[in-house]
Amino acid sequence: MDWKAEAIVHKKQKRIAVWFKKDPALIARIKKLDGALWSATLNAWHLPDNELNRKRFKLQQPVILAADKVAQITLFEQYLITKRYSPNTVKTYCEALRSFLLFYNSKALESLNNTDVVAYYENYIIANGLSASYQNQIVNAVKLYFSIIKDTAIEVAKIYRPKREHLLPNVLSKEEIKRILNAHSNLKHQAMLCLMYSCGLRRSELLNLKFADIDSERVVVIIRQAKGRKDRIVPLSGKITELLRAYYKTYKPKVWLFEGQTANVQYDERSLASVLKQALAKAKINKPVTLHWLRHSYATHLLEAGTDLRYIQELLGHSSSKTTEIYTHVSTQSIKLIKSPFDDLDI
Repeated sequence: MDWKAEAIVHKKQKRIAVWFKKDPALIARIKKLDGALWSATLNAWHLPDNELNRKRFKLQQPVILAADKVAQITLFEQYLITKRYSPNTVKTYCEALRSFLLFYNSKALESLNNTDVVAYYENYIIANGLSASYQNQIVNAVKLYFSIIKDTAIEVAKIYRPKREHLLPNVLSKEEIKRILNAHSNLKHQAMLCLMYSCGLRRSELLNLKFADIDSERVVVIIRQAKGRKDRIVPLSGKITELLRAYYKTYKPKVWLFEGQTANVQYDERSLASVLKQALAKAKINKPVTLHWLRHSYATHLLEAGTDLRYIQELLGHSSSKTTEIYTHVSTQSIKLIKSPFDDLDI
């Protein structure tokens, strides 16, 4: 069998994760299945956990986590909430801890040790081809849980992290961005994608915006309590101001800047991903673009336009300049000035 499937809980939804070797034909097949989504975190495709998909992937009924471990995850969640961790971090850490505890479902918590942590890395994370970033989430959750919530034989200080991956951010050209942003005739869909790119927003930052956060007098967008619980402001494009005014007159949102079918309810993040997917199809762009590519492209295009790296750091809300410096490696402005020695050859 050249694939592996497993029942999981992802973003509080019961899903079936499917791992297989990268093959265009297999990818095309799984894309046709209802509800199929790609997760970079899981490094897997995942689908709704239902009877049809269980038969399709020959899965048994899911293993139920032991009651004592369920109780511990609940305590951990309460701790994270009272410490004012962001909802996304609470969800991510609890899912990561659940994965680890489920792996040792029949083993008493008190008996777990560092050898068990290493065995989990080897026999679950690496065996399933999961990413180093996913492993790092496990490390964060396990270290915090066992240092604060539960006393065991695990020596927290000796839990090591995977070697950091040095991956370049994915960047689109300005022409590709233009095609994506012009793809939708739906005013709301266009406004969401345009605002994401023009302000370099994360997905959650866009969905958490309220209309009062658009300050047209000062010509800025106020991003409140973003990653790291920090507020920041970013400049507001004049073109975006006009687009948002037209959008507001048409849709008249009540609470959130972008609401779903129901008034006062935030636009769903999965629906937003679908908006991008539709735009890519209309623009005939076949790259595996995600919403975060718009943010990467914004930062790179600013750098190529001569914006100081320190300002880009502030605009993106990065705590460290090292995080922002990665965009210097994908900017093509300076690289284009380098003449290849191949051009000097008489061929």
